Amino acid sequence: MKRTLQALVLLMLTALLPAQKQVIERVDPPSWFTGMKDGALQLMVYGKEIGSYDVKTDYPGVEVKTLIRTENPNYLFVNLFITGEAKPGTVTLKFTSGKKKLTHDLPLLARPAGPARGFNSSDVIYLLMPDRFANGDTANDNVEGMTEQMDRNNPGGRHGGDLRGIMDHIDYLHGLGVTGIWLNPFLENNQQHSSYHGYSTTDFYRSDPRYGSNEEFRQLVAEAHRKGMKVVMDMIFNHIGSFHWWMNDLPSKDWIHQFDTFTRTNYRASTYMDPYAAESDRMLMEKGWFDVTMPDLNQSNPLVETYLIQTSLWWIAFSDLDGIRMDTYPYPHPDMMARWAKRVEEEFPGFFIVGEVWYDDPAQISYWALNKKNSDGYRSNLPSVTDFPVCFATHRAFEGKLNPTDGLSGLYNVLSQDFLYPEPLRNVIFLDNHDMTRFSTQTGKSLEAYKLGLSFIMTTRGIPQLYYGTEIVMEGDKSKGDGRLREDFPGGWPGDTKNVFTATGLSDEEKEALAFTRLVLNWRKTKEVIHTGNLKHYIPTDGVYVYFRYNCNESVMVIINTNQKESRTISGEKYAESLEGFTHGTDIITGRKIEDLDSFTIAPETAMIIELK
Repeated sequence: MKRTLQALVLLMLTALLPAQKQVIERVDPPSWFTGMKDGALQLMVYGKEIGSYDVKTDYPGVEVKTLIRTENPNYLFVNLFITGEAKPGTVTLKFTSGKKKLTHDLPLLARPAGPARGFNSSDVIYLLMPDRFANGDTANDNVEGMTEQMDRNNPGGRHGGDLRGIMDHIDYLHGLGVTGIWLNPFLENNQQHSSYHGYSTTDFYRSDPRYGSNEEFRQLVAEAHRKGMKVVMDMIFNHIGSFHWWMNDLPSKDWIHQFDTFTRTNYRASTYMDPYAAESDRMLMEKGWFDVTMPDLNQSNPLVETYLIQTSLWWIAFSDLDGIRMDTYPYPHPDMMARWAKRVEEEFPGFFIVGEVWYDDPAQISYWALNKKNSDGYRSNLPSVTDFPVCFATHRAFEGKLNPTDGLSGLYNVLSQDFLYPEPLRNVIFLDNHDMTRFSTQTGKSLEAYKLGLSFIMTTRGIPQLYYGTEIVMEGDKSKGDGRLREDFPGGWPGDTKNVFTATGLSDEEKEALAFTRLVLNWRKTKEVIHTGNLKHYIPTDGVYVYFRYNCNESVMVIINTNQKESRTISGEKYAESLEGFTHGTDIITGRKIEDLDSFTIAPETAMIIELK
């Protein structure tokens, strides 16, 4: 009797409590655009028991086509079609389940006018890590709700750099001679530690508030455009961060690749093109996790594929973006990635995408190149690839461990394999990046080696990329931890005694490297012969590598002497086929005039970039 009475009291009290209000917690994408060539849009709607609802709208030009439900009742996928007649405004979506009713307003924005700017071999891209470049807004150093707080004393911690800091110093980048800015990921990474690098996304549609807002990123792109520069956004489709909001309530069991115990990828992307690879090895490459805090997304799930594709389209349209660098490009499902690249090109013709494909083998890199006719029939549709073979060849050529001729022969040989690429001018080339020992450290902290390397990268074929700090020969050893590769850029923080932006407190070597970088990059800006001209090179001998960039209007002779102590005499007879019709020239680095091309000298550990006349 007592228990019955208690139950009745509890029931009465429950009835008196206010009913828990049903809410829509999240809708992705948060907005969309008119004027898209493909009018299809799939919304991911999240809220308790939202899967039991139907959806309608009476907005002109917007139709609800179908609804997709998964085994998780807290998700509903709404397929809309936005016709060409739809105008910008607010689309009210009406959700009903029996007598329960909800609404959600979806902003419909105007798509940016004008064609995609894209990138090509006339550009030089400056790679920077937002957390380590400049702190322009100290108010966002620590943000409520973000787990990891600022700690500049920790190489693997957050240091406070942000989007405002980049905008504050965009004139520096413009003056340096770069034409594009590639930001390492700036989307929300609400991980417990090491969140500064950005490669563990916890929200695909939100800038990490410690970097600033979505609107600030859009302002950064607009400011770059006003300076005649472009912006590349770093994205990751392969995995998410372990604290992504999905991980608390997955849309479906197969949203990520799951195993009984943690299973790491084998990192063997070569299994995709290997005609003899075991299927189990291919499976582990694609489905294994990149790291313990990086759950691997299942791109074979059509809902995952659509979500990821729409994410990139949204950021392009929202911010008027110019390019995307896709991290770990070979790790997701290859067919899905090919469909993604094709979809972006169809929607934004000429848009630039470069995929990170980390091999030291041109044959394997070229498998992913645009228009490559692979024997297995695979077409990546990827506009550009990261040319790691050229990068590693520059290390071997200029680090001084090989004899001068053997080192330069590596450069010659890697370029001699350009027949593997349908369009090698599209390859992104670089001396170093955020994942490897810095070029200065790799080559023995030699200013001369830096000048040789930069002269090569800025005059050979491809799209050069310069890693922040390389212009002042910053050091960083991979063996001491990734944080050491990504140290704070001098002058980016209040109180810095060394300031690159104002050229104060720099050593003589740093000043010389910076001046050299500005000279070569700004010269390159207007040199069509370097951007698109033909390349002819000669087999290196006596530690000297000579090549020519030429078109019907101009010819440039590049000479690289890696001998540390010996000058070399350049005989015009050896290069007669490229020097025919020219009698003299000027070295753009020193201003030295070469009056007689038949015979002249080059100093030890020196590069010459000679405009021929």
